Amino acid sequence: QVQLVESGGGLVQPGGSLRLSCAASINMFRSYNMSWYRRAPGKQLELVATITTSGGTTYRNSVKGRFTISRDNAKKTVFLQMNSLKAEDTAVYYCNRPGSESFSWGQGTQVTVSS
Repeated sequence: QVQLVESGGGLVQPGGSLRLSCAASINMFRSYNMSWYRRAPGKQLELVATITTSGGTTYRNSVKGRFTISRDNAKKTVFLQMNSLKAEDTAVYYCNRPGSESFSWGQGTQVTVSS
């Protein structure tokens, strides 16, 4: 059974940085595109960033230039480096496959941006 474990969240001041990690117990991890999602309080889940099997990346407009998604296939881990954080980045962050064929969701990691 696939397990996704997100970590690295916390409380950070506006302008600060955090690096999120997602450890995946997935056979053939390297063969899957992976994404980061987030759910802010009272809002729907939204796609933040995606990395393809070949390392191509896409981002939602609001995080472009501030967030960087990367992956380490040997460690079956996906990362999200978040810089210049804003209050509106506050959310629970999750990783999963992009699209409708998602794996079971992990518990996520809380990111709170506040002074």
